[in-house]
Amino acid sequence: MNVALGVDVGSVTTKVAVVDETNRVLASSYIRTGGDPIHSVQRAMREVARGLPAGATVTAVGSTGSARELAGVMVGADLVKNEITCHAVAATMAVPDVRTVIEIGGQDSKLIILRNGIAVDFAMNTVCAAGTGSFLDHQAARLGIPIEEFGEYALRAESAVRIAGRCTVFAESDMIHKQQMGHTKESIVAGLCQALVRNYLSNIGKGKEILPPIVFQGGVAANRGMVAAFERELSSKLTVPEHHTIMGAIGAAVLAREAMGARPQQGRRTAFKGYDVAEVPHEARSFECTKCPNRCEIVELSSSGRVLARWGSRCGRWTLARAEPEVGRPGPRGRGEVTSGYATRASGGAH
Repeated sequence: MNVALGVDVGSVTTKVAVVDETNRVLASSYIRTGGDPIHSVQRAMREVARGLPAGATVTAVGSTGSARELAGVMVGADLVKNEITCHAVAATMAVPDVRTVIEIGGQDSKLIILRNGIAVDFAMNTVCAAGTGSFLDHQAARLGIPIEEFGEYALRAESAVRIAGRCTVFAESDMIHKQQMGHTKESIVAGLCQALVRNYLSNIGKGKEILPPIVFQGGVAANRGMVAAFERELSSKLTVPEHHTIMGAIGAAVLAREAMGARPQQGRRTAFKGYDVAEVPHEARSFECTKCPNRCEIVELSSSGRVLARWGSRCGRWTLARAEPEVGRPGPRGRGEVTSGYATRASGGAH
């Protein structure tokens, strides 16, 4: 059985999905990144390997997310793609005629506008984390509510208090004030969900034509209070896909399979390094290039003393380095400037 594997590494969670040739999810992993994307990718790969049926052969690998370059180098990705494209592709698989995708993860929020199956516009949050998973986790802990029950509290509320949701700091201080006034946790949670939805629509959704069918994905889609608040504000039903937490990884896997299928027959061999990558030590470091005033921050990934890839340069001095050491052009610490062939592909394909 031929399968495709997708890896989506975000700031809060790491997702891996394996799909068969009909795009059915065979195995998946959803774990906390914990500020350590290298080890989170390795843990997720171990989980997926244990859950796969016997005889499953990986023929395509894609990576996405904020750490897509790092994850792609580690696992041997055939395709590196941004989150917008991957989430849009996965949403169209769940709801073929989808026209709006709301995606809220651990640290960021996205809005994708699709028409006739094509993403024509999108928006993302910039510096404000109000409404994201990490903010909701923090508020749940502060209120003494398990995050799994946060949405249920909102649904039980007889009424919702008005919370200032335009900023995480203001929202939290307003919630504390409402608690001190004697409002119930249920009404505060319901008010917070409504405030965060208003914030999302007035910032990320500003000027966007939000039309049904609407798909809600990402970890926050599990919060029924947020779903209800969106439906109330938009006067429209939202669809939460079965695999809403791993949609980015699913999209990456599907796109990687399509990319491999478009290659000439002799070039269809995947770059996948195998599940043993979970046991191979990897080290990451960064340094500042001083060759020009840009002073780019270069990231370097190594394994067993061998440099696997570097990225981060604007001019391509590091990213486009050749796969073998180049005599006379030493890298930092006197080592040859070595970058895998993957990094060269990533520089032109991670769009």
